[in-house]
Amino acid sequence: MTWDIVLTADKGSFTDYGGSSVLGYVACMPVRLVPRFFMEKFFTPDIPVDSEGRAIIAPYALRKVESILVHSGFNNVAVIPPNKVEKAIGPNTKVVGLTVHDPLGVNPVSFKLSMIFGGGPTWTAKYFEELGEKISKLKAKYNFKVIVGGPGSWELSKEIPDWVDTIFVGEAEVDLPPLIKSVFDGQEVPKIVYGKNPKVDQIPPIINPARLGEVQITRGCPRGCQFCPVTPETFRSIPLDIIKKEVEVNMKAGIRRVEFITDDVLLYGSQKLRVNHEAITKLFHETMEMGVDGIWFPHISAPAVRSSPQTVKAISEIARYDRNRAAAPVVGLETGSEKILNKYMRAKPFPWTPREWKDVILDATIIMNENYIYPCYTMTIGYPDETNEDVDQSINLVQSIIDHKLKAWIFPLPVIPMGVSYIRNNPFPALEKMPTRYWDLLYISWKYDLQITREMIPVLTGGISNKFIQKVVQYMIDRIFDSIEWIFLQLKETDGKYAYNFAKINLNNSIGVIKAIYWLFRLAFKPL
Repeated sequence: MTWDIVLTADKGSFTDYGGSSVLGYVACMPVRLVPRFFMEKFFTPDIPVDSEGRAIIAPYALRKVESILVHSGFNNVAVIPPNKVEKAIGPNTKVVGLTVHDPLGVNPVSFKLSMIFGGGPTWTAKYFEELGEKISKLKAKYNFKVIVGGPGSWELSKEIPDWVDTIFVGEAEVDLPPLIKSVFDGQEVPKIVYGKNPKVDQIPPIINPARLGEVQITRGCPRGCQFCPVTPETFRSIPLDIIKKEVEVNMKAGIRRVEFITDDVLLYGSQKLRVNHEAITKLFHETMEMGVDGIWFPHISAPAVRSSPQTVKAISEIARYDRNRAAAPVVGLETGSEKILNKYMRAKPFPWTPREWKDVILDATIIMNENYIYPCYTMTIGYPDETNEDVDQSINLVQSIIDHKLKAWIFPLPVIPMGVSYIRNNPFPALEKMPTRYWDLLYISWKYDLQITREMIPVLTGGISNKFIQKVVQYMIDRIFDSIEWIFLQLKETDGKYAYNFAKINLNNSIGVIKAIYWLFRLAFKPL
């Protein structure tokens, strides 16, 4: 069956990562260093489809767009995995919509991993390129319009691919339906559309299940960091009745876990960055009372944790976190430099000041660890006016976390001038232009990350239901970590120049595949 509107994404986005979202970061690695066999079998497996080729589960962004269009009167809409689009697109197809997360491989994680491992396209970019080739051929045959949106759409806005008709930047509820209607009416469409932010009563709930039990509870962030594309005026909390409707949709499909989509779980129901304990505990209580197995969330902020430890304790108890059932959200550590905080993210420490940032981080990490929440701290390094002295202050902060033996991962990332952020006109970082002390920070952080990861492998892979695949992934992580510390030591001692040694390594040739298969079969005969 073919459809009027087909919604899809590249394979790096259109997957459930085998049940553990953290494995999605593997797609940020250079293509050369992760064999396709492993990538597709373990890290980005195909999504199952129904008898008409529609995805049984799908990324939340596509489910939201699907709902927006159906609620706007477009009934012949289907969310289709990228490996099934040829059968879903035909002469009647008017629009193919894509959501993209990192189509060129230049988001902070991808850019960093490519930079330190010798360059080259990442799997996120490779998968988008492959989908683009497929869509381009189908478009030449059926003459539909292609609209590309999502959080990574800014990457394509300066040089729009020939096969793309419109880049849609921003939220879809208000401006996407009129754009689709103009296509159906035979009108020309603009090259770039900036979607206006809807009010909460204009955001419909999803109507079909999202992968990993994803449910959105907030949009936007009121802190206004200059490196971030999310601006303060975008912040909204989704009403609890809408959240519960989406949980019900996922539960009807047999999904018992809940993944709250939010830029900061502790800002749900807040006003002016003040934690609303009652709203958050009610959200967690009523969601758990629906019969779900657990609640997890991707982001939390250190200042909010420090300002309301009782709320952190409450959500941990309600969601039943423990040593083997923990949360590992991404948390913005950013920098240890008071100068950088003041200039680029002044509201980051609120209700405290940039001068108190170190105490905020240490206290918040202790509170999280006491409640089985283990933060993945991300840092933004490489601002044009950042000096080695600034990086030394960041090293001091990281070393304090290590000295206190706190459980946290620390990822110093190059700051990326994302296309809708305040620093969008800054130059992209370059290996040779990073502060030389960055490589010391990178080594110290990753050495500690490897130690923490070895301790926390069961937590990181706990969402993988297939025990054989879980064992394979754990084995692969352990093999990689046997030698990776030495690599970061070499990067430190050469101010990053050792990265060029990786440029010629390619595990996607025949020898690399043979080795990968050998490792797999070797493991297959070990007891699980």
